[in-house]
Amino acid sequence: MDLGLHISDFTWRDGSAAIPRNIVRLARTAESAGFARITVMDHLWQIGVIGPPEHDMLESYTTLGFIAANTERVRLHVLVTGVVYREPGLLAKAVSTLDVLSGGRAALGIGAAWNEEEARGLGLPFPPLAERFERLEETLQICLQMWSGEDAPYEGEHYNLARTLSVPATTTRPRPPIVIGGAGERKTLRLVARYADACNIFPADAGRKLEVLRAHCEREGRDYDSVEKTTTLGVRMDAEAGAVLDQLRGLHELGFTTAYVSIRGTEPMAVLELLAERVVPEISRW
Repeated sequence: MDLGLHISDFTWRDGSAAIPRNIVRLARTAESAGFARITVMDHLWQIGVIGPPEHDMLESYTTLGFIAANTERVRLHVLVTGVVYREPGLLAKAVSTLDVLSGGRAALGIGAAWNEEEARGLGLPFPPLAERFERLEETLQICLQMWSGEDAPYEGEHYNLARTLSVPATTTRPRPPIVIGGAGERKTLRLVARYADACNIFPADAGRKLEVLRAHCEREGRDYDSVEKTTTLGVRMDAEAGAVLDQLRGLHELGFTTAYVSIRGTEPMAVLELLAERVVPEISRW
């Protein structure tokens, strides 16, 4: 089983001025310890389960570029991009740029978006849910076409591109992996079966969700085992290594092969060092 470090909280004890230094320290420590991936959220305000909207939050792709410049091995992606926050052509270009500059370490994490408050607050489009899913499918098609080397026009219901040119080509071949976040049974998991290399599903009711994904894969003619199953795990400052290992073991038994650990609290280094010392060596043997 692999671990990813999910950096979701930038409000740390030593203040905003220390954010760059703290990100570098977290990223390098995670990479040295054997974490396979580093991810960030695609939010512009902090989300309620972590803190108030006034807490520090960074734009995701700028942050990943900074992390790429300060690491060498870990895979990097957003967990997950809100589809309506960027036009598809620009999104594909951002991911391919990250992939080239990181030496082939980028992936595309994407979902239908949910935070209407921040979108409305900053003047971003936020159409109804059905339309967001339509846009999500078209965006996946556009990214795949741009990364295929084909530069023909794309004509959809919501997006029209006159020429899907994207150069330089991605370093990752044939293209960066695609991770779709969410567990909607009728639409999200169908899109996973049709387009994605991986899904990201919250632990709650995960067993049922994975069975639904299996059924979608059968209908799409897709090998269920070819879809990577990933999930997230929040770890707080008072976490004990044994309890974290028990949670990870349960997730692994459900079929998850990667867990993105989100450290909650003002001093994340202490928790990261605990995970590096006590958890990573154990799960690497699973």
